[in-house]
Amino acid sequence: MDRVTHAYDGPLAVFLIGLRVHKPWKRRIVQQAGAAMPRMIAELEANKAAAERGEAESLGYLGSRSTVHLMATTMIQWWRSVDDIYAYANAAGHEHRPAWLEFYQLAKADPTAVTIWHETYAVQPHGAESIYSGPRPLGLADVAGTVPVGRRGESARERIRSRLG
Repeated sequence: MDRVTHAYDGPLAVFLIGLRVHKPWKRRIVQQAGAAMPRMIAELEANKAAAERGEAESLGYLGSRSTVHLMATTMIQWWRSVDDIYAYANAAGHEHRPAWLEFYQLAKADPTAVTIWHETYAVQPHGAESIYSGPRPLGLADVAGTVPVGRRGESARERIRSRLG
């Protein structure tokens, strides 16, 4: 079985964002909170495709994956930089800011109905290590492509050292 690692080089921001439902009977709040992310991801994926075709300037979004739990979801997003995340989040002309403002207005009716959370990690250039073994990689390799593990080292320790120079 082939072993590969991600092909991405450069600075990286890993953004985790999630929604946990505490009161599912508060339908309006839950639905608004749950409906906003698919619109944002559709916008980001469309921008990514247009940027790859040379038709738009990239917003810096590299890709994402979601997980679903019993009463919660978590999304992992990969971006070029933390600054790109902040620029997107605060731009009035994109999906995030209006959805954020709408959510906070609606959530005033019951601030305990859902929890929205996020965590942001800034990864220095070449500071990410990975390995994938199987028919199709997930995570950063699925987003950014792969290279053979041997190019960067056989062990995780070797790969991270080779990435940090």
